[in-house]
Amino acid sequence: MRLPLLFSFAMLLFTACAKKEKPLFVAVPSAQSGLTFNNEIIENSQMNMVNYQYLYNGGGVGIGDFNNDDLPDIYFTASIAPNRLYINRGNLKFEDVTEKAGVGGNKKWSRGATVVDINNDGLLDIYVCAAAWQDPELKKDLLYVNTGVDPATKIPSFKESAAEYGLIDTVSTHMANFFDYDNDGDLDVYLVVNDLNQEYPNNFRKIKDDGTGFTNDILYRNDWNDVMKHPVFTNVTKEAGILWEGNGLGISVLDINRDGWKDIYISNDYLSGNLLYVNNKNGTFTNRNSEYFKHSSLNAMGNDAGDINNDGLLDIVEMDMMPEDNYRQKMMFNPVDYNWYQYSSQFGFPYQLVRNTLQLNQGPRLTENDTIGAPVFSEIAYMAGIANTDWSWAALLADADNDGYKDLMMTNGLPKDVTDLDFVAYRESQTATSIEELIQRQPPVQISNYIYRNNGNLTFADKTITWGWNIPTYSAGIATADFDNDGDLDVVINNTNMEATLLENKLNETEHKKNYLRIRFRGDTANINGIGTTVKLMYKGGEQVAENTPYHGYMSSVENILHFGLDSIAKIDSILVYWPDGKKEVLRDVVCNQTMLISQSAAAQPNNEVQQQYATANIFSNITAQTGLDFFHNEYDYVDFNIQRQLPFKLSQSGPAMAAGDLNNDNLVDIVIGGSLPEPPVVYVQQANHQFIKQPLAGTKQTADDAGICLFDADGDKDLDVYICSGGNELPKGSTGYADRLFINNGNAVFVYDSTALPLLTNSKSCVKGADYDGDGDIDLFVGGKAVPGEYPKAEKSFLLRNNSKNGVVKFEVVTDKAAPALKQIGMVTDATWSDADNDGDADLLVTGYWMGIHFFRNDKGTLVQQSTATDALTGWWNSITAADVDNDGDMDYVAGNFGNNGYYHASEQQPMHVYSSDYDGNGKYDALLSIWKPATLHGPVKEFPVAYRDQLADEIPSIKKFYPVYNIYANADMNKIMSNFKRDGELKLTATTLSSVWIENKGKFEFEVHTLPALAQISAVFGITANDYNQDGNIDLLLTGNLYDMHPNQGRIDASNGLLLQGDGAGNFKPLSILQSGILVPGNARSLIQFTYNGSLAVVAAQNQGRLRFFRLKQPVSTVPVEITTSSKVVQLKNGKTRKEEYYFGTSFGSQSERFSIAY
Repeated sequence: MRLPLLFSFAMLLFTACAKKEKPLFVAVPSAQSGLTFNNEIIENSQMNMVNYQYLYNGGGVGIGDFNNDDLPDIYFTASIAPNRLYINRGNLKFEDVTEKAGVGGNKKWSRGATVVDINNDGLLDIYVCAAAWQDPELKKDLLYVNTGVDPATKIPSFKESAAEYGLIDTVSTHMANFFDYDNDGDLDVYLVVNDLNQEYPNNFRKIKDDGTGFTNDILYRNDWNDVMKHPVFTNVTKEAGILWEGNGLGISVLDINRDGWKDIYISNDYLSGNLLYVNNKNGTFTNRNSEYFKHSSLNAMGNDAGDINNDGLLDIVEMDMMPEDNYRQKMMFNPVDYNWYQYSSQFGFPYQLVRNTLQLNQGPRLTENDTIGAPVFSEIAYMAGIANTDWSWAALLADADNDGYKDLMMTNGLPKDVTDLDFVAYRESQTATSIEELIQRQPPVQISNYIYRNNGNLTFADKTITWGWNIPTYSAGIATADFDNDGDLDVVINNTNMEATLLENKLNETEHKKNYLRIRFRGDTANINGIGTTVKLMYKGGEQVAENTPYHGYMSSVENILHFGLDSIAKIDSILVYWPDGKKEVLRDVVCNQTMLISQSAAAQPNNEVQQQYATANIFSNITAQTGLDFFHNEYDYVDFNIQRQLPFKLSQSGPAMAAGDLNNDNLVDIVIGGSLPEPPVVYVQQANHQFIKQPLAGTKQTADDAGICLFDADGDKDLDVYICSGGNELPKGSTGYADRLFINNGNAVFVYDSTALPLLTNSKSCVKGADYDGDGDIDLFVGGKAVPGEYPKAEKSFLLRNNSKNGVVKFEVVTDKAAPALKQIGMVTDATWSDADNDGDADLLVTGYWMGIHFFRNDKGTLVQQSTATDALTGWWNSITAADVDNDGDMDYVAGNFGNNGYYHASEQQPMHVYSSDYDGNGKYDALLSIWKPATLHGPVKEFPVAYRDQLADEIPSIKKFYPVYNIYANADMNKIMSNFKRDGELKLTATTLSSVWIENKGKFEFEVHTLPALAQISAVFGITANDYNQDGNIDLLLTGNLYDMHPNQGRIDASNGLLLQGDGAGNFKPLSILQSGILVPGNARSLIQFTYNGSLAVVAAQNQGRLRFFRLKQPVSTVPVEITTSSKVVQLKNGKTRKEEYYFGTSFGSQSERFSIAY
């Protein structure tokens, strides 16, 4: 038997080796390529990272065919060493011709390498940004104008001509970007300015937005000079509205709002905040960064723009410096103070986070009256898997594997790390240490660059190792070009203190060879390379869009040829070319695997594609201003983190709750909105003209947050009374301020507080849901308990209240112990719903919450028995649950809103999140320690580590510094090691295995199958959920709202949701609709969501925490059927012949109750 076993093992090894993925890229040695450039920097007492933090910002790469031999050449910029020009001699061999060409850099500290044909003579020129030195002469930028090519040697010659062209500023510039800002046909230039003065760049101060800032960028207009026969540039910075200061490191020019005019996106380092200069089409710009983007990177470095999901809209990716692995994270960062973000807002700075950001373009927004507005962006770097890549400089979107999707390349590294916390502590403790010793003590950040493969589904896969990029470097500028003309993109990288990297793409030497198309442009005499031209490729199964500009990544210029990977597509159905002069050209049936030249002279037809001002096909319209619903939610800014340092998010910002129903029996739906300290609840009564008038609910003092509202007939007089449950985290546990309230309706929407109807429940609660669970004809209540104030994650008790009201005297009794004992300590409940899950005619109860599964309580003749189901183990951070017959099969399915997959936190069955809790140091305060799984070191083993940084944990448990006196030791400690320091008697440990929002298919007999909702439903936390047939096709659609602004400041807010309408197909599949299609836009900190009949159609109303309520009306008329107060469900006959079960609820999704109605088909 031994021989066959050995043979099988050998065959297994052979098979494994055979299937091992070959590297897509191979590093070409300098001895072979001739690229010996090294941006070497030697520190000394005058120039070092201690006194000049931009010492190692690196150099750029400029790609261009400078001698017109159809082979792209390479220009490197250097800090102290000379710049270098390498001519491509073919077969990936390059010759250094710097001295002969005359482009050595003139002893400048060079940064950006910009390639442009500035005089449109058919010869590419080089613009070099200069910085750092104090001597103004050494800060003057360089313009190397190509004067011609030696026909014998094929070496170009250049003349430095910056002054001759009017480019004479003496500030520290980082990158130059040539584009036509005024649509006059020639190329203007924007200069990114970056420098440091004596003022600490992260100090809060009034933003300079008047053009007087020390680091204000510069815009030059191209003005043709007839005498000189070339452009002379005029500084138009102030008159063009380029007025905001910043520490610029990255720039992308793109038509962000698709109006035919180029806009400017600037990544700014430190606190200064990014800039988005939107072109006003009159020679001026307005900074609209905060209008377009909800947050951005704090230490923003390089950025790039490109369409990552092939939807025809340009997205933006931006680099920061958050490491991927636990060790580097714990060695680099200390906790963020909550007040930092408050100060940032007060001083007018945008919301910024220390990590990479990926801004997904969601298309134009719709405002009142269906007006089409500016685009809306959702930041999705966490979900995409690219948020944490350490000290990253460049972001470059390019299709490395020719599969039709843009992949992401990043450069990394820093020779000296001034953020290392042990170094910072040492520096602060030594008063007489020499600069030389400080320099020696600074550790390096030598890590590999990253490359991510675009999966085509808004996520990226890290291919750094398998694609041959795992080479530790200190890298900065990066550029792509097809150096060997084989149809794939090669890569060149400018490294600091080591030779440059040349990576040959081996795609077309493998069995995975894929098709491509490369396009170069021939513009007119004022823009010979057609910079700014937009191209759209249309082919079977997809499209791709790109704008022609060579300025991508960080301080670099790529080959000025648009490269499209096409996978197996052999022919392009059509290519639409939009030239900067307004002309349009359409090419059809274009064969792939070629480099084609498209000339502007061939474009005869004008571009008549006019931007629409108003939407016509949207399902909903925002009519908030027309309704009189002027509600704006306000509450105290209570800082939960001052009580429990490790909370993942606040527990005090859950409002407002909302409920809809006819309160005065006039057949018009009214709305009750819950209060939050200090604001009381209010009622909006609908008038005959469909306007709403506000009135107070009743004269009671607001003592806590209103967590849930239930409208039902408590006293049997056939009108809706109001039950409000109290919650929050502001009051001590057990406070009478958490007592619930019942308001009795006199039939005219006038309410009186009934102080004797309810038992005194002094716990903090989350929801109240009603149903006649015992079949006696009145509505009973489930009241969900959330977290014990100050003792998260301890759960409050939940209650089952039986309605014992008689003869108009209202009385509720707690019957949990008798009728539902398993419900009492079920967990930190956030939501629940009564639903007939087993189709036996009575209401079962579904309950979910934080660190909980989704639990079913079967109704057994008035006793609620916990039913074991597969969803018990589906533990997560659930916010909401609602019921709907999603698949039209006659039973109720369920939709559950979770935290989402676009945040710092992540969980799976294999790598679950945990929270450990107890009074670990015996000081009388309850501690909660969260953990997640992450690599111990870069590409190292994945282990469970504490979420908290050392000093953050020490704020709560001071003894931690005794166990971990230096940061290095703490950074190496996994969760087992951390917990071994504490006594763990009585410890509570909870688990979460999924953060995805889902729909749960009912298979009958309490058998369920869980389905993950589409990716766009996972980009944020989901709170509000409504389900209905909004497009009248017979199938259930879903409307979701959410976000979680109240996260711990270390992780930053979750804000990517703008509201999402999912169109159902009746078979359980959902298609996300754009804002333009749905008409829904709820961009804030959304909470409750309700739907009801309104003015011959349907309305949905979304509430936002510390924001304005939004009212949307379905544009299509809808006939509805009233539902009796005693009716809990019915089967509806659909037009398509199918049937659907409907249920009618006293409480729907998070903090919400919609009207009980049915659409008439």
